[in-house]
Amino acid sequence: QVQLAESGGGLVQSGGSLRLSCTASGRTFDIHIMSWFRRTPGKEREFVAGINRFSGHADYDDSVKGRFTVSRDNALNTAYLQMNSLKPEDTALYECGVSVSRVLPTNPTLYNAWGLGTQVTVSS
Repeated sequence: QVQLAESGGGLVQSGGSLRLSCTASGRTFDIHIMSWFRRTPGKEREFVAGINRFSGHADYDDSVKGRFTVSRDNALNTAYLQMNSLKPEDTALYECGVSVSRVLPTNPTLYNAWGLGTQVTVSS
């Protein structure tokens, strides 16, 4: 059983930055992938960025490439999402998901546990 807790969301102006954190606790030994998704009310989860904890390989949605950076600190069981040059369309609830997959899936159905999310709101 894995528990995830996100933090770092908030209200920022266009062009601003935030750093999100996702800390895993419990049975973390079988986690290979830690990823960030986002969703707005009434919509499905959308893949944002993810990282393989062991190899460091990262992947990003095209909408955030060049602006967001995902990283991890395995000693702290934590993944980070550095969000720069934020746009109003980035406004969403950002959720952390983990997967036992040994590749990096973008399909949320392939993730095994989720945090409750942290809200990011970007004003114009």
